[in-house]
Amino acid sequence: MIDIHSKKIAVLGAGSFGTALAILLAKNGNQTHLWARNPEQIAQMKSSGFNQRYLPDISLPNNLELFSDFRAAIDSVSDLLIVTPSHAFAQSLELIKTHKTQDVRIVWACKGLEPDSGKFLHDQVCRVFGDENPKGVLSGPTFAKELAQGSPTAITLASDNSQLAADMTKRLVNDTFRVYLSDDLAGVQFGGAIKNIIAIGAGMADGLGFGANARTALITRGLAEMMRLGQKLGGKPETFTGMAGLGDLVLTCTDNQSRNRRFGIALGKGSNLEQAAKDIGQVVEGVRNTKEVFRLAQTHNTDMPICQSIYQIIYQQQDPKEAAKELLTRAMKVEGD
Repeated sequence: MIDIHSKKIAVLGAGSFGTALAILLAKNGNQTHLWARNPEQIAQMKSSGFNQRYLPDISLPNNLELFSDFRAAIDSVSDLLIVTPSHAFAQSLELIKTHKTQDVRIVWACKGLEPDSGKFLHDQVCRVFGDENPKGVLSGPTFAKELAQGSPTAITLASDNSQLAADMTKRLVNDTFRVYLSDDLAGVQFGGAIKNIIAIGAGMADGLGFGANARTALITRGLAEMMRLGQKLGGKPETFTGMAGLGDLVLTCTDNQSRNRRFGIALGKGSNLEQAAKDIGQVVEGVRNTKEVFRLAQTHNTDMPICQSIYQIIYQQQDPKEAAKELLTRAMKVEGD
């Protein structure tokens, strides 16, 4: 039997999380390719041994191969891990389809939904490669810097193919990195999308100076919104109370390593949308996710007051203080509703 570590894997996307996953895979003995669209970024990484923009304090393993040529990066590679912003996911699939003639297995660590349609990313894989193509998604409470440093971390891998799940687990697991398996593609993806919206809200509350009580209430009621709409979209309750749901929600809402939380803090302190996004310097997935989740909530006639408030702030220029006041003065409800 061929050791899966001897078979190449390509990580597409050299942002903070893509680089961290590539470092993990390479250190675990996998033949790992890391691709970035920007040739200057790859040249800098090759010359310095660091991804100075995204993970400046973490050295790259010597066995990690770096590419700016897409065709070369995926040549003779069957396992592909896409770690781009979710709005670029479809473009990545089309690039793969253009350059690959052999079968591929696709895993992604993008947290979001398809722009405009609000469809899950696995629907895009099915559209481009067919329903039977092996696929999986990695999601859960993981900050890139801690992952790259080797700090204890756990993540969920949802897949529709047991062999892919087994092989990816072997590639990823080590003494400090644990993988929990799931077959709930829809639930894991929705948890990863909506938690970014709630994190913007939690950050905004802190920026407004509301304190720990309000933050905890937002997390708790955010979980209720996640479960309320997520189950209508096919997700399982146990997914939303697990690593890819509650776990990722708590992490993203409470730690300033979260771009979405920092974006919310800036809004709460009075920054406008453009300045807040500029100060972050990386994609804030929750901004796009807010529009798609808001539309899904309307389509499925689902009450999502936190998501609706964030939508009104981002896309209808509502004042954050006024949105917070409206949230806090809503009619009383039974907690389980």
